[in-house]
Amino acid sequence: MSKAGRAFLLWLLAMLAGAAIVWNSRFTADMSFFLPSHPSAEQQVLVDQLKEGVVSRLLMVAIAGGDETQRAALSRELRGRLGKMPEFVSVQNGESDSQAADRDFLFRHRYLLSPAVTPERFTVDGLEKSISDSVDRLASPLGMVLKPLLPRDPTGEMLELLRGLNAGAQPDSKAGVWASHDGERAMLLIQTAALGSDTDGQENAIKLIRSQFAETAQGQGIANASLQLSGPGLFAVNSRATIKGEVSRLSTISTLAIVAVLFFVYRSLRLLGLGLLPVVSGALAGVVAVSLAYGTVFGITVGFGAALIGEAVDYSIYYFVQSGRNGLTDWKQRFWPTIRLGVLTSAAGFGALLFSGFPGLAQLGLYSLAGVATAALVTRFVLPQLGQANGQTRDLTPFGRRALHGMQTLRHLRWPVLALALAATATLFAEREHLWNPELAALSPVSPADQAVDMALRADIGAPDARYLVVIDAADRESALRQAEATGLRLDALVASGQLGGYDSPSRFLPSQASQDARRASLPTAEQLRPRLQAALVDSPLAAGKLDGFLSDVEQARSAGNIERASLNGTSLALAVDSLLLPHGSGWSVLLPLRAGEQAIDPSAIRSALAGNDALFIDMKAEFDKLYNDYLHEAMLLSLAGLGAIVVLLAATLRSPRRLGAVLLPLVLAVLLVIAGLHLLGERLHLMHLIGMLLIVAVGSNYALFFDRASDEHRLDPETLASMLLANLTTAIGFGTLALSQVPVLHAVGVTVGPGAILALLLAAIFAPRASAA
Repeated sequence: MSKAGRAFLLWLLAMLAGAAIVWNSRFTADMSFFLPSHPSAEQQVLVDQLKEGVVSRLLMVAIAGGDETQRAALSRELRGRLGKMPEFVSVQNGESDSQAADRDFLFRHRYLLSPAVTPERFTVDGLEKSISDSVDRLASPLGMVLKPLLPRDPTGEMLELLRGLNAGAQPDSKAGVWASHDGERAMLLIQTAALGSDTDGQENAIKLIRSQFAETAQGQGIANASLQLSGPGLFAVNSRATIKGEVSRLSTISTLAIVAVLFFVYRSLRLLGLGLLPVVSGALAGVVAVSLAYGTVFGITVGFGAALIGEAVDYSIYYFVQSGRNGLTDWKQRFWPTIRLGVLTSAAGFGALLFSGFPGLAQLGLYSLAGVATAALVTRFVLPQLGQANGQTRDLTPFGRRALHGMQTLRHLRWPVLALALAATATLFAEREHLWNPELAALSPVSPADQAVDMALRADIGAPDARYLVVIDAADRESALRQAEATGLRLDALVASGQLGGYDSPSRFLPSQASQDARRASLPTAEQLRPRLQAALVDSPLAAGKLDGFLSDVEQARSAGNIERASLNGTSLALAVDSLLLPHGSGWSVLLPLRAGEQAIDPSAIRSALAGNDALFIDMKAEFDKLYNDYLHEAMLLSLAGLGAIVVLLAATLRSPRRLGAVLLPLVLAVLLVIAGLHLLGERLHLMHLIGMLLIVAVGSNYALFFDRASDEHRLDPETLASMLLANLTTAIGFGTLALSQVPVLHAVGVTVGPGAILALLLAAIFAPRASAA
């Protein structure tokens, strides 16, 4: 086998092995891209909720079309169909049978659930007061509801339980099912069996809901019925589809454009194919490295990597154009050291990202590092074995000569460019407080339309915004419930003072065993209760003889077993408890979502009330923003570290402050001008703009180094300058195409690196030493 054949065979085997790894890799598009590897206690709550929390498994459904009765019928049948499927844990629509189950459970266990049950409540005085209060309530608007309950619940325990519920947040009801506030849509709340982090499972559940709804609507002959869905699962599915579609569409556009440019220059399908080998190799190596290192590849990483096509193809352009006239040996001696140094500067810059505590950022660093290094190695050691241009490429010498002439003109722009850079610096300094977007939402791929639908459905179904949480961790479930009850007593004081509207707690429906035992012990025997009741009712219009049911229920509660989690099955209360009482590897967590009253929640008042308690108060929005700012701050430090590594590498290689300054100046100016330009265009910067700045330095260093090499040789060949212009064009196409993306993170890279790469070349030419421009 020839040397070229062996080289191609080795490359092909490596590619096949890489393809096998990629085929078995797991790709995801969820928000864990932005979550830290080692979160704080508050951030861990966010991570758990996003990945496995019950809230992340909830889907809100709205049925529109038809009339009120038809929508209710659709809702009932859809609930019946989905409720039988293993893909769904719970399907609620407010039907009377589910509400009746809740009411039956609460009434049956009211003496173990009610926090008002104490020994004092069943003394003569306690009975007199509680029964008197119940009789008085009969004259209130609740009288019609309470009157049937009075003979069995004269002390009003059921009312005490209902007071603790967020009745005001319950959905409206039309024709016996939940309905939107305007009455035009029937509402359902569905919990999937798949975790929120299981995007495939969420997608399957959503498809089932849509298909079952379509069959239901068709079966009932309601042609204009429509379905709206929202929830974290739908966001994850849509985000993955958006990122996948954008990556495919933009990669196709940039690839076709780059191929057209290369074919115009190479005039050979064979050279074109060879020229793309480094690109394919680099992209595959990047995914393989990330998959092997992290187990999961984020969709954003792949999208970002697609842009590296523009840089990876540069190496083959340099090889074919620069070696075309002088041969391989001359290219190895004169140009490869410069290309190698450019690759090392890119590696130094991206390598700093590997130390990030955020897996998304570290993946970008590893992907870029592996991709660029592989593309360069394939260019250096595989391409020469497979062939050279040997005069097949278009003669770019005339084009290079015109470019050299243009450089002479550009050199007159040095002082205007410096003045422009000074103005850009002043602008950025003056506007430094408004440059960066401090909110994580800036990176979200969720469309405004989907966000609007979610807000509308959330308001109709009465879902809490869950911004404020109190979190309790304990070694076991009983301890967690006890701490939840103790914390609830502190929060009750805030509710009573009007500082808090209310809160949810799993202990309302599943009290600790200790509380249930204490409440049961508070209940007197029938022999003890009967004379107390007669004494308490001496002056009451209610006769003791009508309360036999009360005596019987109290006696039954004394002998009944405690409420367990399984006791809640068949009620919607099970979902409430499961969403607030969470097992994890080392114990249990309790979530207590807080609701604002007439006034906004004051975090300092909550923290003060919880002082000395192990409960943790969390402002979810503040934590998300803090998380993002930590992310941004770390990215800045790592980018500066990467820049420092590049400077050290160049200083050690060039060994001349003058040459070092000449290489760095155009890169710094390019970053300054791009950022100032984006700010003036109204673009607020976020994390990916920062990564884009690092890319400008990494890509632009190649151009600056070629001009430095030409200065050292006292000449700049027209072919070399032409290869730089061609490489710059493909880089601008590769990255600039991303500016068309609807995904914010990809768009940010595109609008930063696309113009940045062009500016880096122009500025390197403007500030090139005179010898190289001659």
